[in-house]
Amino acid sequence: MLKKTDEFREITMKTEPIFQGKVISLQVDTVQLPNGGTATREIVKHPGAAAVLALIDGKMLVVEQYRKPMEKFQIEIPAGKLDAGEEPIAAAARELEEETGYRAGRLRPINAFYTSPGFADEKLFLFLAEDLVKGDSRPDEDEFLAVDAITFEQAQTYIREERISDAKTILAVYAWQIYRLTGKIQQYE
Repeated sequence: MLKKTDEFREITMKTEPIFQGKVISLQVDTVQLPNGGTATREIVKHPGAAAVLALIDGKMLVVEQYRKPMEKFQIEIPAGKLDAGEEPIAAAARELEEETGYRAGRLRPINAFYTSPGFADEKLFLFLAEDLVKGDSRPDEDEFLAVDAITFEQAQTYIREERISDAKTILAVYAWQIYRLTGKIQQYE
């Protein structure tokens, strides 16, 4: 069994801020390694994010938008970054409504995970949205997206075609599959 142990901890000796953006910052840390040597670590700091598995009439709500880093359109579940001091569940409710126009009568936590722990501290919180009520979407001024509701079979096809290729949406589809098979969502507390 693996155990947490301080013998492998890296000690930060120096932090050099490189970039401070609207969403992320980048820093380079010089660390002392467990063997006494030193190394540098390029670290992206992120405020965290919330994402929503929203099911309506047996379908999953998704948005399709152009993702510049990948230079392609992506189909994803509604999601977005946490505002300063915002609770993940509040961000999930806000993002669902902003991107799709739907409000959730109930949000339940599914899981939380780090998106790329090798270089970033972004933690994403995934929620199940239930009892949806249609309203009006209000995407951010620089956000251009199409909203759709897709079947489980469509989601699987889109994963194979890499139209869905981000971790949060793939994890949501797997959570949906478990929900379809068992009637239960595995929740963290």
